[in-house]
Amino acid sequence: MAFCQSCGAPVEGRFCAKCGAAAPSQGGAPPAPAGTLPPVAAAMQDNVASALCYVLGLITGIIFLVMEPYSRNRAIRFHAFQSIFLNVAVIAVDIVIGIFFRVVFYTFGLAGLLAGILWPLFGLACFALWLYLIFSAYQGKTVLLPLIGPLAQKQAQG
Repeated sequence: MAFCQSCGAPVEGRFCAKCGAAAPSQGGAPPAPAGTLPPVAAAMQDNVASALCYVLGLITGIIFLVMEPYSRNRAIRFHAFQSIFLNVAVIAVDIVIGIFFRVVFYTFGLAGLLAGILWPLFGLACFALWLYLIFSAYQGKTVLLPLIGPLAQKQAQG
């Protein structure tokens, strides 16, 4: 007799009468004993999770801080906190630089235009740092950023 892979009920025919799932083509496994949970997918390696903390910045940093079992791993917590703190700092600096360059442009004209050309260099530097952090974390290296790194270490310990 075949058993449903989804609910474990005996199946006669091509579909489970209880849940409607497609029946296995040959036999199927007997239902799991009552009170047991289905097998859990294996957790990803620490270096992969650490690198993914940086990929979407604030979003993936927060995800890895709340997702089990990664929220208990200090190395992954460090990278998640560093990613969050770095993104908050970059957003704040970007706002300040944007305001500064706009004031300089409207006040000084051509000198302001030169300053406006330099502003994208900040974005390029942030992009390079982002790539460096992702690749370093993937290789298992811990890059401690100035000011942000020690804060992330303190948060990861707690």
